[in-house]
Formats: sequence, structure tokens, C-alpha cells
Amino acid sequence: MQLMHVDKQTYRKNTNIVIATFVASLAILALVFGALLIQLFGASALPDDGSTGNFHLNVLGVILSLVVCSGVLHSQKSKPYMREVYYVWRLKQLHNQIYRKLAKIKVAAENNDENAFVILSFYFASLKQVYSLDDNTLTIATVEKDLNQLNEKIASLGLTISAEQFEPELLEKI
Repeated sequence: MQLMHVDKQTYRKNTNIVIATFVASLAILALVFGALLIQLFGASALPDDGSTGNFHLNVLGVILSLVVCSGVLHSQKSKPYMREVYYVWRLKQLHNQIYRKLAKIKVAAENNDENAFVILSFYFASLKQVYSLDDNTLTIATVEKDLNQLNEKIASLGLTISAEQFEPELLEKI
């Protein structure tokens, strides 16, 4: 995966709209599906304890609405409107994959493994981009420091390593 330029205002605007639309759709569809399921399959009379016994139908309505909303979101991921949102989402997934192996990657980098340098270069550069887009100013300084230390080590070894060399398959080699 290659790093790409993301316009911060467009990303923030589109992300906020996607999140608000998803949450609102989820809530409305959960109510609609729950009401329809209760209408079709629910208990009609209230017992003395006040419980209708339709809890499972309401839960099924929430699950159905989640499936529908996720399906719609998945179908829209290739639209130009979702370009930045989907790109950052994929980056965050890669961050999780790298983070799970980060200890091994750092050990490999200490042993001057070029694949580890490529992974760390991508990891720190992409973290810096995501933190900047999400206005995470608390930890961006640490990421910049780690990236500078990595670049100094790479330069001292006379290597030419960049984030553009990263391929997800490199994670399997560590």
C-alpha cells in the first residue's frame, strides 16, 4: 500500500458525514426492523409482569440493521466520495497488523534487517499522516522522533529505504 496525499478538510468532512449517516441509519433501521419483526412474529398480549418477550426480535432488528448498513457502506467504498475515508481505514488496519508484530520488527531492525526498516519506515510515516489527519497532537511528536531515529540509523548504514517500498507481504517475512 502506498501513502497518498489526503486533504484534511475533505477527509474530516466526509468522515463526519459517513459516521453520522451510519449511526442515524443504524438507529432508524433497528427501530423499523424491530417493529416489523414484532408486528409479524411478536407476542400480542402483555402479561402481568409487563414484559412482552420480544427482546430477541429487537436484537434481531439491530443485527439486521447492522448487516444492511455495513453492506451499504461496503458497496460505497470505491466511490470517489469515500476515497479518503476508505484509505485511512485501510491504513489503520495495517497499523494494527504491524503493531501486533512490532516487537519482532524492532528486534529485526536492531539486527539491520532491511525488511524491518521498510516496515518501520512505512509504519511511522503513515502513523504521522493519520495522527495529523485526526489531530492527534499528543503522540505525533513521539512518532516524528522515532521516524527521525530510524532514518538516522538507515543513513548510517548507507541504505536507501523508503515507505514506498512497503508491501503487506513483508509482514509475513518477519
